[in-house]
Amino acid sequence: MPCRCGSHSTIRDDQTGNLVCSKCYTILDFDNYEAQIGGITGPTGTNIHIGYAGTGSCISYKDRKIYQAKTLIHQYALRLDITYSESGITSMIEEITDGEFGEGDWFNVLIGACSYVVMRRDKKFFPAAEIAKAVGCDIYELGRMIARVVKFLKLSLPEISIAGLFEREFNNYMNRKNVDEDKKEMMMKQGMFLVNCAVKWSLTTGRRPLPVVAAVMAFVAELNGVDGLKIEDVAEHVHAVVSTCKLRYKELLAALVRVAQVLPWGKDISVKNVVKYAPFVIQYMELKSMEVPGGGGERVEPFDMEDVISECLQKVAAYGNDENLSNGDSQYFEVRNRSDFPTLSNDNDGNNLKLSHECLSLIYSTFSNEVDAEKLNGQSGQIHVRKRWGLEPYAYQDWWSGKSELSKKLLLKQILEKEVGFDMMPPSFIAGCKANERRRQKINAAKVRINKIMDPSYAGSDGSDNLNSSEVACGGKKRKRRQASEIDWEDFVIEALLLHRVKEEDIEKGHYRALLGLYVFNSGTI
Repeated sequence: MPCRCGSHSTIRDDQTGNLVCSKCYTILDFDNYEAQIGGITGPTGTNIHIGYAGTGSCISYKDRKIYQAKTLIHQYALRLDITYSESGITSMIEEITDGEFGEGDWFNVLIGACSYVVMRRDKKFFPAAEIAKAVGCDIYELGRMIARVVKFLKLSLPEISIAGLFEREFNNYMNRKNVDEDKKEMMMKQGMFLVNCAVKWSLTTGRRPLPVVAAVMAFVAELNGVDGLKIEDVAEHVHAVVSTCKLRYKELLAALVRVAQVLPWGKDISVKNVVKYAPFVIQYMELKSMEVPGGGGERVEPFDMEDVISECLQKVAAYGNDENLSNGDSQYFEVRNRSDFPTLSNDNDGNNLKLSHECLSLIYSTFSNEVDAEKLNGQSGQIHVRKRWGLEPYAYQDWWSGKSELSKKLLLKQILEKEVGFDMMPPSFIAGCKANERRRQKINAAKVRINKIMDPSYAGSDGSDNLNSSEVACGGKKRKRRQASEIDWEDFVIEALLLHRVKEEDIEKGHYRALLGLYVFNSGTI
């Protein structure tokens, strides 16, 4: 073949072995061409190998998929800040997929599920909502994948400690705030104590734990006077719904109010002012939790009311710089007339004064109603007294001891064994019972309406036709006035189910959509 320059003279290069033109030294084309002859047993081409990815590539499809999968696992581990568990996540995915790994949206969900399972297996607390947001999937989809992973590997995950989850979220959030380390440590222990109390009160039963964690964080911040920690910001940080967090916050306040009723001034405590009285309530709960049931082991002796009053006088005197208070001669605590306090009693020598709850409540009311805000406002200005409201909770910090075991991460069995002064049924259970009772009343009313239509004599025989009517007197005569009907869509659904002979026990459960589809719309094909 002639060269581009027209010369037909060629020579072979001694170094490369290529055939070049002797005139212009151009490398001739198709010099290294090898004919593919011999059928299927012929020599293999030099450019493409069967089974490899692309022309001229030396990486197979499987190797590329595994490489990209491990790169994706590393990226999610960095995003979730769990690089220390990356090897465990990779080995778990490799075991599940038989070393094939994968790609696509389902593989992202699998990475998130394995991340959660590995952290939970190692007893490290990580919320599923945060993982779902990181991998870009729905939390329900992530939950289903977690269940499949646990079932496939036949794992038995340890119990979740909500106090441990609170510790993690609290530390992550408070790192942004300029708060003293000692105060931060005290707030964390108070929060863990309240979280365990919320578990004891069944506020977390059948519910997600993160809204309770957010509610306790907001309460502890308000209790210790930390500004800039709103429940909306905390809810966004823990990836929880704001309305749910506010509802859990109200339930926490209501539970503290019910605990406070055992105190002499419990009748003055409500949901609106329970934060101001929270130090007294939490101190009482802490003392109750340290009592050993059954009398075995070390037992915390019940506190004496006289000691409580003496301690309060000393604290007020210390902060108020009032000599009369320090000598115990306060006009607000002085017993002027024993007839005013009929529950006072002395022992034989007359030195040991004992006070009942009624007496202490009366003393507290006297102090609360007569104290002046400027009387106890010392030079330091750290104590605030409001008329008819008592001391502010942030005026002193020594009410918290932190010696209770409820300030630590405990298992559910250990929490339930503790006593905090109040027990309650799960709010979800109570709401379910009320809903069942409401549906039972609607069922009975629907049966009355159906019987009135099918048999008019039925209503007149037992007086059921007067259920929705009232008798009023007018000019010495009685006449009936029909009340406005309050029948809604639920009543019509219940009537339709009763007419299709659905059991009343099934209707009480409230699964209307399923019952309508099973008995009403598909009744002709059954």
